Formats: sequence, structure tokens, C-alpha cells
Amino acid sequence: MTLATAPETAAASRPAALLRRFRTIPGAVFFGMAWLALMVLIAIFADVLRPYDITRMDLMARLSPPGTSGHWLGTDELGRDVLSRLIQSVRVSLVIAFGATIISAVFGTTLGFLAAQFRGAVEHFVVMLADFQAALPFLIMSLAVLAFFGSSMMLLVGLMGFYGWERYARIARGLAISAGAQGYAAAVVQLGATPRRVYLKHILPNVASTLIVSMTLTFPEIILMESGLSFLGLGVQPPDTSLGNMVGFGREYLTTAPWIMLAPAAVIMLTTLSISLVGDWLRDKLDPTIR
Repeated sequence: MTLATAPETAAASRPAALLRRFRTIPGAVFFGMAWLALMVLIAIFADVLRPYDITRMDLMARLSPPGTSGHWLGTDELGRDVLSRLIQSVRVSLVIAFGATIISAVFGTTLGFLAAQFRGAVEHFVVMLADFQAALPFLIMSLAVLAFFGSSMMLLVGLMGFYGWERYARIARGLAISAGAQGYAAAVVQLGATPRRVYLKHILPNVASTLIVSMTLTFPEIILMESGLSFLGLGVQPPDTSLGNMVGFGREYLTTAPWIMLAPAAVIMLTTLSISLVGDWLRDKLDPTIR
């Protein structure tokens, strides 16, 4: 009888344990998680949620204030629905930020592991490259590249992907060297494992928590960087739109129609704040040196 009810008791205790874990999450962090989940859902279902096409114009309803019938957040200078463009902007900005963050993390981590594996000249080259990247004014370089080659979504994602890779390279190199000096990595090598298996199957899982926290810190910076480039007119180009693009076009109507600029600006602020809050919480939970 006891054996039969043990699995049921364990299954019943799982929701309670999950509820207790959520109760320990600070309110600000819980808000950040909820906001990020909302942004992801909006980005995924943007085509369903948009009440109008982002290029649909209604000059008779231009600069309508929020609360106007059919336009909850008002319209812009061409009569386009601000809510529809905001939903599309969330999707575009998150796609750019997610893609660039993954590229940056993969590129930097790969170079860091190569530096830890080969040491010598390879390590010196990677460290020198990371120092050069850290000293380079990335915004100025991005402006020059986009002005010369033109702006496109692929180029923008690739360019943003080279932002902050030196952080991952330094972290991955240091943690890989530390892990290589420990017993488990040396034991796997003695068993005949290839370097690729050692790094991907044994070292990477042990340093993944630190890299994930670094990604949460880089992600909002990329959102702000893309917003700045779009604000200057070298980011996402019309007819498509992004959060920074909306802020850039709305600045000319700040005194007459502030809702055009304030809506995307509020989304940028809340999204970056939420990512920072969740990132700090993850760092406290995953970093063993803080506990």
C-alpha cells in the first residue's frame, strides 16, 4: 500500500515544490519574467495580434490620440495604427537581439575554447583580438559599415552579432583553463576522448550557467544598440519597423503627438529593465561564488 502511493505522493509534491520556488522569486524579478514572456508571445503571434497592416494609411485619421475608436494607441503622421506597428517592432527588435546574442555567444565561446586548447600563439592572438574589440568604438564602426554597405536585416544581425563577443571569449577561455586543470577533464582525456568531445560534452555544460548570465547582460545592450542605429536612420529601413525606428520617426512629433514616440520608448525601457532584473537574479542563483 505504501509502495503504491509513493509515486502519487511524489507527483503531488511537485506542484507544491514549484509553487514554493516561485514564492521565493522577488516581485521585481517575477514582473521581469512576465514581461519578457509577454514580449516573446507578442513576437511569435504578431501576425495574429496586429489589428491592421503596418503600411495601411488613413490620412483622415492621422495623428489621432490614444483611445480613438479602432486605434487604441492612436495613429502616426500618416494615419498608420501605432499599436500594429508597435507589435511588429517588438518582433523585429527581438529577432535581431536574439540572433545577434546567439552569434556573439557562439563566436566568442568558440574562440575562447580554441585559446584554452592550443595556448601559445593562438591564445595570444585571441586575447589581442579581444582587446582590440573592447577598445573599438562599436557604434562608430557600425555607422561606418551600414553607411557604406547599406542596411539590411541580415547585415544588421551579423553586425550586432560581433558586439560583446570578447566577453564570452574571455569567460570561456578562463573557465576552460580552470576546468582543464581539474580532475574530470584530465580523466576524460586519459580515456581517449577527443578535444571536441571534452569541450562540448564535459567543459561546456559546467560553464554554461556563467555564459547564460553573460547573454542576459549582452541582450539588452544589443536592443539599445539596434534602437540607436534605427534612431539614426541606419538600422531597420521602411516599410519595416523596429522600436528604435518608431522612436526616431516619432521624435519630430514629440510636442504634438507624443504617443508615437512614448509607446516604443516605454517598451524598450521595460524590456531592457526586465532582462537586467532576470539576469541579476540568474547570476545570484547560478554563480557558486556568490552563494
